[in-house]
Amino acid sequence: MLKRLLSCVREYKLATILTLIFITGEVVIEVFIPFITADLVNLIEAGAELTDVVKRGLVLLVMALASLCCGAIAGFTCAKASAGFAKNLRGDLFHKVQTYSFENIDKFSSSSLVTRMTTDVTNVQMAFMMLIRIAIRAPLMLIFSVIMAYIMGGALATSFVVLIPFLAFGLFLVARNAMPAFKRVFKKYDRLNESIEENVRGMRVVKGFSREEYEKEKFGKAAENIRADFTKAERIVACNNPLMQICVYFNMVFVLTIGSKLIIESGATLINVGEISAMLTYGMQILMQLMMLSMIFVMLTMSSESMKRIYEVLSETPTLKSPEEPVTEVTDGSIVFDNVSFKYSEKAEKYALSDINITIPSGATVGILGGTGSSKSTIVQLIPRLYDVSCGSVAVGGVDVRSYDLDTLRGEVAMVLQKNLLFSGTIKENLRWGNENATDEEIIEACRLAQADEFVRSFPDGYDTYIEQGGTNVSGGQKQRLCIARALLKKPKILILDDSTSAVDTKTDMLIRSAFKKYIPETTKIIIAQRVASVQDADMIIVMDGGKISAVGTHGELLETSEIYREVYTQQTGGGDENDR
Repeated sequence: MLKRLLSCVREYKLATILTLIFITGEVVIEVFIPFITADLVNLIEAGAELTDVVKRGLVLLVMALASLCCGAIAGFTCAKASAGFAKNLRGDLFHKVQTYSFENIDKFSSSSLVTRMTTDVTNVQMAFMMLIRIAIRAPLMLIFSVIMAYIMGGALATSFVVLIPFLAFGLFLVARNAMPAFKRVFKKYDRLNESIEENVRGMRVVKGFSREEYEKEKFGKAAENIRADFTKAERIVACNNPLMQICVYFNMVFVLTIGSKLIIESGATLINVGEISAMLTYGMQILMQLMMLSMIFVMLTMSSESMKRIYEVLSETPTLKSPEEPVTEVTDGSIVFDNVSFKYSEKAEKYALSDINITIPSGATVGILGGTGSSKSTIVQLIPRLYDVSCGSVAVGGVDVRSYDLDTLRGEVAMVLQKNLLFSGTIKENLRWGNENATDEEIIEACRLAQADEFVRSFPDGYDTYIEQGGTNVSGGQKQRLCIARALLKKPKILILDDSTSAVDTKTDMLIRSAFKKYIPETTKIIIAQRVASVQDADMIIVMDGGKISAVGTHGELLETSEIYREVYTQQTGGGDENDR
């Protein structure tokens, strides 16, 4: 896990190494400052000349400035390295998610993925920053300070033999008790983000049902749970400070008491005032570094859970990938389902699709009709290989979809899903998702086929009209037509409309279908619909029921042979021809 995460340092290795070098320089200089200071105190006590005092003072000034420069440079390189590491880590996470199949994405909720890319990455960034700066500085300072303390104070430094294990054990207990609370809080962050995401996405529904107070209460509970865990953890971590203070003041009292006694009894031959002042400084340095190490331990404890959550995303193996020697050309839009069965998870007991056998010739217009939960959307998601079949095979252009290069296959299949999504940007920018090199003339032609050109031109800025996030400034029908135009710009061999004209009137729906028949006759068109009128002129109509094909035929054939189709038709048209009504 650590190897995979640290691989994200990449081009920031130099900044990381420079941080370690300058931190080491800063530590070495700081350790020698008390030594020079003790010498200065002894000179002053002995009545030295002013020139000697000034010389020592200038040495201390130079050392202090050098330490400051080392610290400042280390701070700069550390910030560059840690921010760059976080950028690469977040980028790797995002790129990894782009390789996921729907099955992989189903494993992680969207709110959890957002938390991992934001809060978790920030925690890991902080941990990395501490590791390359404080985690190097603290042990070095601790070791050098102990050595210098023994050089300056001799036996008096044995106080650290007692204090260091005592403080280390106390800080370990603090961190260990805080760890469970920090672990719990990240899962609660997921739930908090999920609450926010649902509320923002469903704002119209919330307001329509006057459920603002309920949503506030739900959010308040999630926030309170996080507050309670953090309060508990911070309350435990707060014990660090009094524990530190006890050790600091004990060391001061011990050094001053024993040191003063030794000075008096030995006539300053065993130890002198300068050495005692140095001992106090080294004692403070030692205890402060232990405090820093405890903070690092707490931060690493907190970020370890974030590391695991990030690694889960990075180590997830995409369930769908291109074969080693993929087919890179789709010859036509013919589709064959051969004894196909499918379930969303291997653990699922029930198949979403069972025993699907159907042959669709290239260029045909196929309608799919069925009740809610009949797996109409599921069957078309197998064509561009958004999921893999559990049994049987799906062939496009005479080749099993599992043999194609994924980009090649999906480049020849355009899908307009039930949930039409437009991105923030102009109408042109949204349409060029279908073909980034599309000319203005091609964009206008696609919009004409999708019956979108007229309303787009009615906007003051026309095709340069800015679409708000999620397409909130256009109607549902307008959004559907723009999404159809976007799909047409791909010039696909297979076009799938998954209930994509439900928000347009029957006349516009008919015009769109007529345009398809006239302008893209060689493209295989699959139309999933709730309205019989949307599919009744199709070359083939598939009636789905409970994940199985109930009937296949033309409109006239199904009226005679399919009870389900006849019942739907009668309910919607009263038995007459809807086109004549």
